[in-house]
Amino acid sequence: MSGGVDSSVAAALLLRQGFDVVGVTLHLWDYPDDDSVRGRCCAPEDVHDARRVADVLGFPHFAFDRRELFRTEVVEPFVDGYLGGVTPSPCVRCNRGVKMRELLGLANRLGAAQIATGHYARIVQEGGMARLYRGRDPKKDQSYFLHMLPQEILSRLIFPLGELTKAEVRQEALNLDLPGAQKGESQELCFVPTGRYDAFVADRAGDRLRPGTLVDAAGLSVGEHTGTHGYTVGQRHNLGVALGYRAYVVAVEPEKGIVRLGRREQLLSSGAKLAEAVLSDDFALPGEAEVAVRYSPQTVPCQISRTPQGTLQVTFKAPLASVVPGQYAVFYRGERVLGGGLIIESVPASNAHEPLESLA
Repeated sequence: MSGGVDSSVAAALLLRQGFDVVGVTLHLWDYPDDDSVRGRCCAPEDVHDARRVADVLGFPHFAFDRRELFRTEVVEPFVDGYLGGVTPSPCVRCNRGVKMRELLGLANRLGAAQIATGHYARIVQEGGMARLYRGRDPKKDQSYFLHMLPQEILSRLIFPLGELTKAEVRQEALNLDLPGAQKGESQELCFVPTGRYDAFVADRAGDRLRPGTLVDAAGLSVGEHTGTHGYTVGQRHNLGVALGYRAYVVAVEPEKGIVRLGRREQLLSSGAKLAEAVLSDDFALPGEAEVAVRYSPQTVPCQISRTPQGTLQVTFKAPLASVVPGQYAVFYRGERVLGGGLIIESVPASNAHEPLESLA
């Protein structure tokens, strides 16, 4: 329970269905004592709000300190990623290495048969296996962040909000007069509530910052920057230079202190190479699916194969823009999640101006 609307309503729905509910909140991060992050996800008052919801609904609530685990599993890799020239996806790492892992262990300690969260996703039983599906609300679907969960966890998960829209959940919270029912939603990472990722990384980088040069497509210097960590592939705004055309960051080379700028067509990729790949047991390679290369409801058709080195190769049926190392490629077949992997390299489109030939 985060203290927010979603997990609070999830608990209320479970009680209505006759479950014996125990609330758990993980203390993951510390914040300033002022009101600068009030109303944000995981803000200081959230543990208190989660306990208030439990008191109102009438079930026990426990809070557990997992700050050190969150720091090593999520925050440090986030900082390392930006310093290394990639764009991390910390919410995937948090769900995999902190939230779901810890909830499984705590469920076992507390004698709970199942685990429930306020995620917008669904579990469907098929052939004796628990399968992960998109949530019914396409604007809130969070299956992308859960693609890597093993059967051990999927088989015990319940997503009470999976069939609901956010508007319906909000109305349920108001109908029940739950504490925090009027809370807004944060669009930023819980540990960077200001949205200033560059400042957050710089504060923790020590002597690892890499100032250097902005260069154009010809390799000519067009400006200076104070650190490669402030740039991500695909970035268009706040470049600090004018090249006479709409420029994008097309590559970040922290070891040289170089940020390369170019035109949009230089961002087009025909595919990607993946690490940390997880696939459903019934998905045979090579095979076809749809893929999302960032957190978005939009997917594109692709073919997935395994390289001789054992990594996964994804080939898109048409060029795709901004396939960014550090993000995750997640595979779908209709509403069902088939797995995914960490993008470690994008494959440039052979002809950026023409669609790729069909793979069929």
